[in-house]
Amino acid sequence: MTLYLMFLGMIGGPQIILIIAVVLLLFGGRKIPELMRGLGSGIKEFKNATKEEEKPKVEEEKKS
Repeated sequence: MTLYLMFLGMIGGPQIILIIAVVLLLFGGRKIPELMRGLGSGIKEFKNATKEEEKPKVEEEKKS
């Protein structure tokens, strides 16, 4: 866990540029918008699922 937190502190400008360059080389410029749309829809579905899980809990608390 500590190693993971240390890694987060080490990311800077040059590392982000390197990551972006590698992603561009691997996927190409045309695939990246599709990947981002897929990522965005996945995050949206995850948020909706967590909201649906919270609704029954709130309703149960009101009944008690």
